[in-house]
Amino acid sequence: MQRRTFLRLSMLTPWALGAGWRIDGAQAATATVGIKPDGRPHRFALSAQHFLLDGKPFQIMSGEMHPIRIPVEYWRHRIRMAKAMGLNTISVYLMWNALESEPGVFDLKSGNRDFAHFIRLCQEEGMWVYLRPGPYICGEWDFGGLPPYLLRHPHIRIRDKDDADYMAAVRRYIATVAPVVKPLLAENGGPVLMVQVENEYASFGKDLGYLEAIRALWERHGVHGPFSISDGLGQVREAKTYLPGTALGLDGDTDFAAAQTIAGEMPVWMGEGYPGWITHWGDKDFARGDFADTLGKLLAEGRSFNLYVVHGGSNFGFGAGANANGDYSKFQPVITSYDYGAPIDEHGAPTADYHGFRKMFAAHATQPLPEVPATPPMASFAPFTPQPHAALWDNLPAAKRVQQPQPNELLFGQDHGMVLYRRAVQGGGGLSIDGVRDYATVFRGGRYVDYISRAEHPKLRAGNRLQLPASRDESLLEILVDSFGHVGYGHATADRKGIVGEVQLNGRALEGWEAVSLPLDGKWLASLQPLRGKPSRPGVFFKGRLSLQQAGDCYLDMADWAKGYLWVNGHLLGRYWNIGPQQRLYCPASWLHAGDNEVLVFDLHRTEGAAIRSAASLSI
Repeated sequence: MQRRTFLRLSMLTPWALGAGWRIDGAQAATATVGIKPDGRPHRFALSAQHFLLDGKPFQIMSGEMHPIRIPVEYWRHRIRMAKAMGLNTISVYLMWNALESEPGVFDLKSGNRDFAHFIRLCQEEGMWVYLRPGPYICGEWDFGGLPPYLLRHPHIRIRDKDDADYMAAVRRYIATVAPVVKPLLAENGGPVLMVQVENEYASFGKDLGYLEAIRALWERHGVHGPFSISDGLGQVREAKTYLPGTALGLDGDTDFAAAQTIAGEMPVWMGEGYPGWITHWGDKDFARGDFADTLGKLLAEGRSFNLYVVHGGSNFGFGAGANANGDYSKFQPVITSYDYGAPIDEHGAPTADYHGFRKMFAAHATQPLPEVPATPPMASFAPFTPQPHAALWDNLPAAKRVQQPQPNELLFGQDHGMVLYRRAVQGGGGLSIDGVRDYATVFRGGRYVDYISRAEHPKLRAGNRLQLPASRDESLLEILVDSFGHVGYGHATADRKGIVGEVQLNGRALEGWEAVSLPLDGKWLASLQPLRGKPSRPGVFFKGRLSLQQAGDCYLDMADWAKGYLWVNGHLLGRYWNIGPQQRLYCPASWLHAGDNEVLVFDLHRTEGAAIRSAASLSI
């Protein structure tokens, strides 16, 4: 995903579209009508500035969706929704960090990690696939899809062919994934037409040799393409990182003629066109797009494209990433929803854009489009108020002694969650905490003092300093640091979590700390010891019961809460935060059942429960 403004295609002249490349839209559709991924080998080729399927011109009309962001029970429904809108291809990111949790520990089969099953469903539904397996993908996903365990190497240089630790991990990843991908290629009877090499590398680096090394790894394991790259035209031109022999996908840019001078005889297409956009915590409202004019011109010119995204889904668990400037300033964490303003909304319903785009596709189709599938039913529930269940402070694991605060990844090999730093202090005054990543609540002698937020917002107090109350006696200073996702775009890539700088009191560095790992994983949550009285300070887990007559999709409205995490029946729906714009978290029907469902909330600021209400959509 390129963070920049792009011209509408309707502003371009026919010459600018590349008259030597384009074919008439009706001609493209007619040439390939009836060619479906039917289990027989098919030849997809890049030739004479065209995509060719079995030797005939083929217009890729793709929409992106990510299996890891969609409950597996809804995979087929979302694919059918894209097909009914008029698309012929599904674009798929693979999030490496969802497939390899620890070095060498892969899971390519459980739940929505089974991307091969998703790709086979695309084939069953008559849809081709454009595969984007990384190793880096961006996608507003945690660390751009790279496994955070890489950050346990103090001097790691990601996306660098000369870093031995990084490339060893990449080789292991591709060696594991390539044998699964190979039989899914069109040449082997599968639906995968094309494989992307890395993603938006020109926005990060200038070493063409790195892209060549990634392609060579795929080829070494039997995946010989065709290959593509996808990036902004300006970035490719400046970095000189067009990979010869690949299709050149433009992300948001529409100057296809200029791009063709770079790609030569290889096809140029819209690798990412944006019908919606990303939303960060603290944005005024959910982002929306305006893509109708661009789509109309693409269809009229027979230009291949990929809608990013046709359906976004949700950043369940710790999946949401973040953005920041190259110097780590202007930190912008991504909300839990990945609705993205997409034509198919978060719980699978068609939007106004969906119906508008469908009419445009129908006008260019040579046969009637499928009927639009029914939207999954919604369930509602009576408001309920979870009650205090356990205090974080009563459930602290053993501490580790350190001279200076250090990041989670280096201290504990911990990828997400929280870490507590504590030491005894005497007196009071100005407390400064450099490098809080990403949100800290500060306590003195068991009493809440204040917070520090890396994210900036008018509703939040600015800066990394606070006033520590004076005290004659020595007492315990505790700094509880909660993390958002790792930065996944640009050069702020060593985005380790916890405290990465000094803690100073009245200008003097404080040394000699205890650090406590709080990963918020299932094993630790299962060991929580319940409260024996009322909680004395924030940092509380709350439990409640969501009662349903029958299961269905629903949104849990957390507007009365402050900041924290929400689990339903053991599934981490994601983060909530009262600065908005998101106040409601999506829960799919497959994670619910008729009767009572257990809800667990961890809130960083509340000591008393608040109401959770039912809602039928992400926003009003």
